[in-house]
Amino acid sequence: MSPTESPDKTQEHSPPTKQDAITSHISPWLVRLVYPLGRYLVLPIYFGKIEVKGRENLPKDSPVIFAPTHRSRWDALTLAYAAGRDIIGRELQFMVSVDEMKGVQGWFIRRLGGFPVDPKRPGVSSLRHGIELLEQGKVLVIFPEGDIFRTEEIQPLEPGLARIALHAEKEQPGLGVKVVPIRIHYSQPVPHWGCDVDIRIGSPLAVADYCHKPVKGCAEEIGDDLRQALEDIGDW
Repeated sequence: MSPTESPDKTQEHSPPTKQDAITSHISPWLVRLVYPLGRYLVLPIYFGKIEVKGRENLPKDSPVIFAPTHRSRWDALTLAYAAGRDIIGRELQFMVSVDEMKGVQGWFIRRLGGFPVDPKRPGVSSLRHGIELLEQGKVLVIFPEGDIFRTEEIQPLEPGLARIALHAEKEQPGLGVKVVPIRIHYSQPVPHWGCDVDIRIGSPLAVADYCHKPVKGCAEEIGDDLRQALEDIGDW
């Protein structure tokens, strides 16, 4: 659900250009229907206890990338429960695997702010749209591990998230992009009815603090610090 590799080497040190543009759309009526249904009906019925820690770490008005661990198809809904529009007052826009954008599910995802990316070969247009959303002050969700993993260990992070954040900050110095580590834990490796959910939100990383060298080197630093932050909040 997140980019699994960087653009080709000709794009390594320059931002993706605008071509074959991808767009995303949020349907106000659908959002007003889906979020309350998830919060007050679907999640409370399906899961046991849902605990959220660290909401005080959620930025209120800056461009943000939420960087959650990825353990289940439920993650998008549980993340919205912890930090959705009814909590922060802003919509979440998801970078979603192209395979999940098909059929009825894809219809809903597209109208709830999702846009496609090919995890194996992320296109320039997907990365560019992520940058544009941040430049517009939006909240972008990217699962940095790149796939669902049933272990509690933090997996190696893919570089796409850091590169999107850095390009946005470098194109508009002072933009103030933040990256928020979020760890989602289920009491069962494959969540079933009645299992508990623990969502922990860590302190945001300020992307401007990493803009002191070319994008590749900065992206590696962000990736290292983000992975360490995800590991640390698991020890709360």
